[in-house]
Amino acid sequence: MARVSGKQDVEQDLARLGLSIRAQRKALGMTQEALADAAGVDRAHMGKIERGERNVTLLNLARIAGALQLRPSEMLAAAGL
Repeated sequence: MARVSGKQDVEQDLARLGLSIRAQRKALGMTQEALADAAGVDRAHMGKIERGERNVTLLNLARIAGALQLRPSEMLAAAGL
């Protein structure tokens, strides 16, 4: 049976996802506020997502990916997840 990721593993995954979101946002020349607005996510919450401080719901993942012109699967792959 596969091992379930521990808290530290999940925190690392969230940090990698956040860094990936930030990198893609910057590559598109978007501000954090512009991304948050395009994705329909509160700017402060977006900052916490980028810093890996908040878990991302599937709905918000899809919204953020769309605003970054990606599919959610591409965003996860870019983060190594």
